[in-house]
Amino acid sequence: MNRSNGHAQADLGSPSPSFMASDIRPPLEGQIFSNEKVNQSVGELELPFAASEIEWRVTNTSNEGRRGQIVPYADPRAYTDRLNALFTPAGWTRKYSISTSANFERAKDKKIVAKVLVTCELTIFGLGTHSATGEEWADNEYACTAAEAQAFKRSCACFGLGRYLYYFTGVWVDLDDRKRPKNIPRLFVWATPEGWRKGLRPTDAHPDADREDASVANAGSESVIREIEAMAEPLGGLYRGLLRDLARVWNPRDIQDSSVRQRVLDHMRMAERGVRRLEAALDNAGSERLIPILKSLGFSSLERVDTLEMLKKIVVELERFPHQS
Repeated sequence: MNRSNGHAQADLGSPSPSFMASDIRPPLEGQIFSNEKVNQSVGELELPFAASEIEWRVTNTSNEGRRGQIVPYADPRAYTDRLNALFTPAGWTRKYSISTSANFERAKDKKIVAKVLVTCELTIFGLGTHSATGEEWADNEYACTAAEAQAFKRSCACFGLGRYLYYFTGVWVDLDDRKRPKNIPRLFVWATPEGWRKGLRPTDAHPDADREDASVANAGSESVIREIEAMAEPLGGLYRGLLRDLARVWNPRDIQDSSVRQRVLDHMRMAERGVRRLEAALDNAGSERLIPILKSLGFSSLERVDTLEMLKKIVVELERFPHQS
């Protein structure tokens, strides 16, 4: 995971906590908040972080490397600080599980690499439990740390914490010789604690948004959507399953968050490589080997396979057979 590239202006948020815990108290494990307490807790969780807690990282660069698209994010410590302040350290808990994916070809350098997958199960006593998965290429020295942080923040977003950050599509700025932003953009008012408490939300108009930046972001979004749609035929059931599991939609054009669109595309590219590996394994082992494997996993046909996990299991089983002469 990349380190921060910059910080937001301190004048946009107080250095003091960006929320007020008021009278929220952690219940005992197994106890459930009243509807009033649930609404109050979710409201405090949804509040944006103070500007002093926001950092920026470069996600895309122009061909000549002089311009970069940057998005805001918060360190995992900002998330844990919010949870501790609202519910105390005894009022919430998290649990991690780690696994690895099959080896796939990485687009940027064509290397065959596995991914480290970390699932975080976050429980806030009184509110419930949510889980999410983070991933990172296994050859990254800090793969587990990066995937763990991603999984934790995604599970927090299920409760509303940090969810507002998904509405940022990226701003293009000039980069220095070390590919760092020369200037940090001003946060939209809705993305500050003060603006949020006044009722401003990311669906409001942004009159101060740069038109050029908006057009670049929109063009990028359309390109991602078209690439996702092109995956429908080659992926079959996997296409529908990934849209369902990652974005909770059936049509990629219904995905509003740019980060979710990109995550769907990344997983579909991975699935496409998995399908090619499956085809190679079938050529090697023979198609007659496939039916008993599918039946053992509870599938009547390949079209019913709709998760990467099941695809991996099928490929691994087929690859155990010796090459047919």
